[in-house]
Amino acid sequence: MHRHHSFIPVVAAIGAALALSLAGCTGGGPSTGGNANSNSAGSELSGSITFQTWSLKNDKFTPYFENLVKDFQAKHPGTTINWVDQPGDGYEDKLQQQAGAGELPDVVNLSDSFAYSLAKAGKLVDLASADPTAIKLYVPGGLAGYTFAGLTGTWSYPWYLGTDLSWWNTAQLKEAGVTIPTTNDEFLADALKAAQDTNGTVRLISSMPDITVFEDAGVKTFDNGKFVFNTDKAVETLQKYVDLYKAGAMPPDALNNDYAGNSKLFSEGKVGFTTSTSSFVNELTTNAPTLLSEVDVTKRLATPPLFVQGLSVAKESKNPALALAFAQFATNDDNQTAFVKLAQGFLPGTVAANEDPSKFMDPSATDLMKKAVKLAAEEMKTAKPTSTLQYTDAMKQFVAQQLALAMQGQLTAKDALDKAVDFCNQNL
Repeated sequence: MHRHHSFIPVVAAIGAALALSLAGCTGGGPSTGGNANSNSAGSELSGSITFQTWSLKNDKFTPYFENLVKDFQAKHPGTTINWVDQPGDGYEDKLQQQAGAGELPDVVNLSDSFAYSLAKAGKLVDLASADPTAIKLYVPGGLAGYTFAGLTGTWSYPWYLGTDLSWWNTAQLKEAGVTIPTTNDEFLADALKAAQDTNGTVRLISSMPDITVFEDAGVKTFDNGKFVFNTDKAVETLQKYVDLYKAGAMPPDALNNDYAGNSKLFSEGKVGFTTSTSSFVNELTTNAPTLLSEVDVTKRLATPPLFVQGLSVAKESKNPALALAFAQFATNDDNQTAFVKLAQGFLPGTVAANEDPSKFMDPSATDLMKKAVKLAAEEMKTAKPTSTLQYTDAMKQFVAQQLALAMQGQLTAKDALDKAVDFCNQNL
């Protein structure tokens, strides 16, 4: 799974797509030792609960979850964990049905947007209050992904995480006479120089600006219950991209309805820069192996985004102690490390598990993959969720249409942003 420079809503990208990409990784099982991340480890637990995952039941992952359940039950005789998995498609509808019927699974895999909806409806346990000690063991950015304005609490334990890195075609940079930039302003200046000096042969802007570009530029996108990304700063930011497009720094493909994503353009050699997770090495190995020798990776030039999946506990659970203990066990350091070993390029949700990437690195990984995973683990210290939970697919599509018109000179930057913000606020 990789980010196509518009990772909103997170549901679509890191729910189904990340789960599907995980399905292509190699198998294994959970660790049986180490920190249980739970003050319930020594307590008497009994009874049964249901544990629900999202599109993770397959030949690669089924052994992991079966071993996870067996391990927990062996540690707590008299308990039964019923593992169920729901398909990627229609998961939101399934959750709504379960919640509406009072049948939400005791421990349930949720993205941040799903957790927000269920927490708002009073369907989830506030994990920060349920165990104030355990909550401190998780990555702060991951916890922030499950802490919502207007709701007091933290509603999921961060389970498996993703973040973006910057990927560069060093041969194209050399052709354009530029080096890998260290700031976004340098990047935009280099993109203009590359386009001008190579007559548009080297293009470094690989996608249209979106709401995350405005956030990266310091624009507040949502405030006091309204979208506000039509400020003077936002107009100035969009105009930079309009000018870059006119100068030939961005391929026309980026404006098309069939745009397949900036990483695909990079793999095809049409652009010299893209953003993607550390798993992008696998995609390049499959789709563009001859390009690999020219590729380098660095941290994001702006605040790295954080894409989250977590495990939540249902408030209506008939066995809340067991549900909490299992949620903590499934997300402990060892079991999270074992899980991301199956999905090279993704990261665990606890602080300790991220401290030594070598523990979850495939020994046969290439130097580029090792570098990418190490950088991603470092980014976890500062990564933040960037999606506005109220920003829907319909909004995203309308905003993209207006920005495309601005790029083509059919609307001014100001008019495009005014129309975009009006639409978003009318459809909140």
